[in-house]
Amino acid sequence: MVSRMTLRPVLTALALVLGALFAPGVGALGSGATEAHAVTKLTHAQATSMFRASGITWSSSGGCSDRNNSTCTSFDQLNQATAQGAQTLKGATGCALNITGGTETGHASGTYSHWNGYKLDFGKSTCLTNYVHNAFSYIGLRGDGAPQYKSGSGNIYADEGNHWDVTYYNCGGC
Repeated sequence: MVSRMTLRPVLTALALVLGALFAPGVGALGSGATEAHAVTKLTHAQATSMFRASGITWSSSGGCSDRNNSTCTSFDQLNQATAQGAQTLKGATGCALNITGGTETGHASGTYSHWNGYKLDFGKSTCLTNYVHNAFSYIGLRGDGAPQYKSGSGNIYADEGNHWDVTYYNCGGC
């Protein structure tokens, strides 16, 4: 028979664990587009395999994939949800997608940055631009003047002139 002296600490620990899991914005049930959460990170090889399987291409002005070289296009430490978001975009648009920027150094810093695995840059195309303009909501100019569009899932597409800078808070409905 379990005594009260051993049962009480077990129940207390269980209550603490359940409280942490279900606390707003913390555990399993707290998720919002503006809250940072633990994410699954990919290697460059894992990300390129996902992109290749979806027909997404990538290019680099330096012809390299070194995360510490700003002329490279790297996917090392890319969030899995970001890679899945690119796959979702490819499937939804049917457009040819070419990634020109990943997790390499040289981009702006911040929590939801390229370096932290939340952003990808896509080369501009008429197909992609038309899709963003028609399917997403215009939400105004970013601080640097880039027009921004928000997808139904909350991801943000910023028109930086020669490419789309996309912030993936989630996989876009994957």
